[in-house]
Amino acid sequence: MSNPQPTASPDETRSTRVVIVGAGPIGLELAVALRRCGIEFELFDAGSIGHTISWWAPQTRWFSSNERIAIAGVPLLTSDQSKATREQYLTYLRGVATQFEIRVHTHCPVVNIAREEESSGEGSGRFAVTTKPGGRPSVWSAEAVVLAIGGTDFPKRLGIPGEDLPHVDGYLRETHRYFGRDVLIVGGRNSAIEAALRLHHAGANVSLSYRGSELPEDHIKYWLLPEIKGLLAAGRIGDLTGTLPVRITSECVHLQSIDGGSIAEVKADDVLTLIGYEQDKTLMRMAGVELSDSMQRPTYDENTMQTNVAGIYIAGTATAGTQSSKYKTFLENCHDHVDKIVAHLSGQHIDSAPLQYRDQIMTQPES
Repeated sequence: MSNPQPTASPDETRSTRVVIVGAGPIGLELAVALRRCGIEFELFDAGSIGHTISWWAPQTRWFSSNERIAIAGVPLLTSDQSKATREQYLTYLRGVATQFEIRVHTHCPVVNIAREEESSGEGSGRFAVTTKPGGRPSVWSAEAVVLAIGGTDFPKRLGIPGEDLPHVDGYLRETHRYFGRDVLIVGGRNSAIEAALRLHHAGANVSLSYRGSELPEDHIKYWLLPEIKGLLAAGRIGDLTGTLPVRITSECVHLQSIDGGSIAEVKADDVLTLIGYEQDKTLMRMAGVELSDSMQRPTYDENTMQTNVAGIYIAGTATAGTQSSKYKTFLENCHDHVDKIVAHLSGQHIDSAPLQYRDQIMTQPES
């Protein structure tokens, strides 16, 4: 079964059984599973396939091993058996979509999700899902909606003057552009440490500001820790642990020590604020999904992945809301979300990953 191009005109409401929002790994894996069960669906993404991954700097490698991020039973193979790069994984996702003939509505943002109303004024039980491809609204009628929207939509902010200056960025870009420049990296966990190492090797003059008195070694990948410690100790990367940025100008960053001491000025051509990311909760709020605790996690049934709104499901890292610095929900421990959703929609029992394998992932979420 395929999801062929609908024949309705753009102004008409088109119909499907399931709308999937988000064409990342979990959204694609769910689409394949629905295809295998003969359940009609449409898959939408505001960007391209794997859009969030496409933001990564070129040649960034996954922290997770390939078998843990493979989807839909399709092996993820690299020529040297190493962990996949950004480019290799995006190619893999395109291959999965092609193999299973999954048509993805790319660059087609979903802008609203609401219950349909019948002429009687009573709800039909279905959802009107409004998309906006090319800026023109289009409506789909769906029995169920799955939000596989991830949780890293935009960088967390420092909340200080100068944060919106053009040389301040919450993402690491192509490393070549930083050659010969003074770069201040704010943060002390994996993304910040990896960026510091890559930019140092690319010829940047790197300094690292972290709010703790020392780096959180228990939360830094074991293959990154020895090198960053050595480079900091040798002074080859500037060690500014125990400091907080309080102001950014076009030429420097004002750092205050965490003990409330004096403020130092550090020259910076580029400032990377790699302190984590936040989830865009707009669609969940529109759909009436309840959000709980400080991370604003959606409320859902762990057995079915259905939220407090009947017919609205949540999948993947979207279930965790805005995660703190201690990430616990990753792609690799979300594959069973697909099984649970398909089982609930189809009424069939779907075999999840073996319990032993799932336990291993939970014990050591990233390899």
